[in-house]
Amino acid sequence: MTQKPIRTDADLAINGAPPALDFPVHVGRPNVADRDKFMWLVDDILDRNWLTNNGPMVCELERRIADYLGVKHCVAMCNGTIALEIAIRAVGMSGEVIVPSYTFIATAHAVSWQGLRPVFADVSAQDHCIDPEAVRRAITPRTTGIVGTHLWGGTCDVEALEDIAREHNLKLVFDAAHAFGCSHNGQRVGGFGDAEVFSFHATKFFNSIEGGAVTTNDDALAEQMRLMRNFGFSGPDTVSHPGTNGKMTEINAAMGLANLDAISSVMDVNKARHAAYAAALDGIPGLHLMPVKAEEERNHQYVVLEVDAAFPYSRDELLETLTAENILARKYFWPGCHRMEPYRSLQPNAGRKLPVTEELAERIIVLPTGPNLPEEAITVVGDVCQLLSRRATGTVLSDNKLRLRNVS
Repeated sequence: MTQKPIRTDADLAINGAPPALDFPVHVGRPNVADRDKFMWLVDDILDRNWLTNNGPMVCELERRIADYLGVKHCVAMCNGTIALEIAIRAVGMSGEVIVPSYTFIATAHAVSWQGLRPVFADVSAQDHCIDPEAVRRAITPRTTGIVGTHLWGGTCDVEALEDIAREHNLKLVFDAAHAFGCSHNGQRVGGFGDAEVFSFHATKFFNSIEGGAVTTNDDALAEQMRLMRNFGFSGPDTVSHPGTNGKMTEINAAMGLANLDAISSVMDVNKARHAAYAAALDGIPGLHLMPVKAEEERNHQYVVLEVDAAFPYSRDELLETLTAENILARKYFWPGCHRMEPYRSLQPNAGRKLPVTEELAERIIVLPTGPNLPEEAITVVGDVCQLLSRRATGTVLSDNKLRLRNVS
C-alpha cells in the first residue's frame, strides 16, 4: 500500500498528486469474521437441504441473539426495513407516527409504507437522537406511536420516551440498527419500548449478509410477528393473520452465527480504530470527534466527525479532499428525510421545526473503520486534516476542486 507523506498542499491528490492509498476504503465495508466456519455451516445447510422457512440455523440465531441481548424473544427477518414495517404494524400504529428526520430514509419509509404519516421531530445536538421535548410538541390527536432511532451506537433518552408513550397512550418502537451490542444504563439494547428493530445488513459491524430482527419481551407481540413474517400461516394449511414474506434464509443465519462468535473481537478492533482517529485529529480547531460513553457498552461501528465554522474548509470540501486520497468518507444523514421525496413535497415546511437536524446534516462526516481498514488510512485522514487546518489562507475553488496556494 502506498502511503505518501502529506506535508504541503502539493502532496494532496486533489491538487494533482497520486492518492495516498492504492485502493478506496469505504464506510461499512463488510466483515466476514470466520470464513471457514461460515462455509462449514453452509455445507451443513446443503447437506440438510433446508434452505428457508424457519430452519434450524434461523432458530439457533434467534436463540443466541435473545440470550446475548437479554430479551425473551428475537424474531429474525429478511432485512431491517421489513422488520421495522412488521413491528410498526404488529404494535398497532395508525394515523400519525413521530419519527426523527435525522435517520436513514428507511425509518420514515417503513412508516409511510404502512399507509401512515411520519411526523418529523428534531434531535438533540448532543447525541443526535430524537429529542423527547420535540416529540411532545409533535403530538396531535392523530398520533398513535413513536419510532426513536438509536444513533452511532448511542441510545435515545429511553426513559423520557417511555414516559411520554405511557402518558399519551402511544406505542413505542426503537430503530436500533446502529445499536446492536450496545447498552443503556447498563442494559443491552433490545428490550426497551414495545419492540426494538435491528439491521444485520452487510454494512453493519455484525451482519448476516442481509437480515434483521425484532426483539421484544412481549409474548403475544412476538407470536404475532412470527405469523406476519410468514404470510400469516399458523399451520400447513391455516392462515390466521394477514402477513407478508419477511423470513430470513438459512444462509443468512449461517453468516450471522459465524459473525456472532467473533463479535467481541470486532468491537475491540473498532474501539482501537476510534482511539487512533481521536489521536490523529486531536487539537484541530473545528473538528470534533463524537465522544463515546466509557461507562456503556458500545460497538464503535461509526466514527462520527463534526465539522464546525472554526475549521477553515466546509464539510463538503473536506470530503472531496479525502475522497481524492481514496478515503471514501460519507455525509450522514444528508439532507435529512424531510428533504427527500415524497416528504419534501408532502411537508414542504417541515424544516422550520428541525433546526438541529438541518445543522447536523450539513456538518457530519462518517469515517471508514472496522477490521478491514488499513491503519495507514487513519494516518492519512489525520495528515490531511492537519494540513488543511495549517494552510487555512489562500483557498481557491476551481472546477469543483479544492486547490491550495502554497503560503509557506
